[in-house]
Amino acid sequence: MFAIIETGGKQYKVIEQDIIFVEKLNVNEEDEIVFDRVVALSDENGFKAGAPVVDGAKVTAKVLKNGKGKKIYVLKYKSKKNEKKKMGHRQPYTKVQIVKIEA
Repeated sequence: MFAIIETGGKQYKVIEQDIIFVEKLNVNEEDEIVFDRVVALSDENGFKAGAPVVDGAKVTAKVLKNGKGKKIYVLKYKSKKNEKKKMGHRQPYTKVQIVKIEA
């Protein structure tokens, strides 16, 4: 059984006990969160695709951690002007474990 959920403008294919990194959510660690935007669902009865979401389907997950990803560096440079600027960015994320998929 798997489901395709939508959160943070992205779609994730998940099965039970999966650990995924999603865009930062406003929740605390050890909380339970419910993803109700299930785009598609596959179970023993077959495959269901939503238009745009599957009615009555939800995915329950447990928040493991809130954190930041690895730092990436961005360099802005203008030739012949002796102008350069180095910046860094760390994308915030929420690490969740899928507990239950309900159809």
